[in-house]
Amino acid sequence: MIVLQTVAVAFAMFSAVPVPQFNWTEKNMRYAMCAFPLIGVVIGGLWCLCGALPLPMPAKAAGFCLIPVWVTGGIHLDGYADTCDALSSYGDREKKLEILKDPHCGAFAVIRLCSYFAAYLALCACVQFTLQAGLLWMMALVLERALSGLAVASFPMAKNTGLAHTFATAADKTVVRRVLAALAAVLCMGMAALGGWALVLAALAVLWRYHAVSRKQFGGITGDLAGWFLQKAELWMLAALCACQWGGLL
Repeated sequence: MIVLQTVAVAFAMFSAVPVPQFNWTEKNMRYAMCAFPLIGVVIGGLWCLCGALPLPMPAKAAGFCLIPVWVTGGIHLDGYADTCDALSSYGDREKKLEILKDPHCGAFAVIRLCSYFAAYLALCACVQFTLQAGLLWMMALVLERALSGLAVASFPMAKNTGLAHTFATAADKTVVRRVLAALAAVLCMGMAALGGWALVLAALAVLWRYHAVSRKQFGGITGDLAGWFLQKAELWMLAALCACQWGGLL
């Protein structure tokens, strides 16, 4: 029962998928970050279903682009937009953290979101769906969430409030780090074996950038920064997938 509650907590917080509602407790939040990558499996499965359907390419591209938004409810995009606003302010650390809390969407957030979706949709239109590409992309979606959960359990927090702090505080960090690090390692090896080494490099490069930016600009990570990482990783891994197909590596 506690396993189902743990999975339900992860899906209730990080997706729009309907799940039974439970009160958040110390027990069912302890390993919730370990269940976070399962959302990537759901997105990847729907992505493969869309790719397998006999749809015209514009419809497939739109499906590839929108499925992650529908499944997550846009929670990571919200963090991406807030972080883009904060990074564009050129204020000090306190000012940037204050912008992250601002419920209003600034001009830079709108510009970055429009640019993001334009790039994402264009890349989706370039994807040639195959079973190999579908499996590789599902693994990529799981990998980015494993790395995000690993960061929450490992990176310093920018503040002692907020979503990331709540899950980091409630987590059994030692177990979460071991489980997600092992999962990430297995996924990296599996993706490389399928010819997707470029996607692995893209994910790790964005993770390094996430760590550097969060420490230098914010003094640690927040829930918004975690969303920024996930969206950046997804975009660059998608670009790597297209590049591999274009280069004949897949």
